[in-house]
Amino acid sequence: MARPSGRSLRQHLAAFRVLLVLTLVTGVAYPLAVTGVAHVAFPSQADGSLVDDNGRVVASGLIGQEFTLVENGEATGRPDPKWFQPRPSVGSYDPTSSGASNLGPNDPRLVARVKQRRAKVSGFDHLAPHDVPTDALTASASGLDPDISPAYAFAQVDRVARTRGLSTATVRALVAEHVQRRSLGFLGQEHVNVVLLNHALAGAG
Repeated sequence: MARPSGRSLRQHLAAFRVLLVLTLVTGVAYPLAVTGVAHVAFPSQADGSLVDDNGRVVASGLIGQEFTLVENGEATGRPDPKWFQPRPSVGSYDPTSSGASNLGPNDPRLVARVKQRRAKVSGFDHLAPHDVPTDALTASASGLDPDISPAYAFAQVDRVARTRGLSTATVRALVAEHVQRRSLGFLGQEHVNVVLLNHALAGAG
């Protein structure tokens, strides 16, 4: 077996040095720099947009969750009328089963689900079936979307105010405060983060 020449050995050492430098720059220095800038410029987002309740982390503003009735210490799976409800989730907002149903718009199973959801939301929020917002009927691609449309949030105001004994004006103003505008004025759609809205609602009484 031929021994490597001096030139070949130098080339290998040069390649190893380049690998080492690039590993340190792109694998250590750059991530640390980006993380440092993020914590200075966007401290909440950099830590996961955590929602704090008296020093205890109770949620993340990036991941939706269900707000269901609890009876005898156990969740019933039925929506709690005291809270604003999120859009449907195929995986019940379980991060370990994130995903969509992958059913096409003409799939009879999806059509049946939409009809069922329309009837439930219509009865729950006392809305005419044709007034139920679209995002109350369809799940997001991730199944973890914490946002709903302002239309769906405002459609729930009367029910939340009534069950909590608050004035409609108070609850409506709270929703208006949580309407997030389009990014840079043109990216995305206006939306309301249900997790953050309900956290604020808990403090309102």
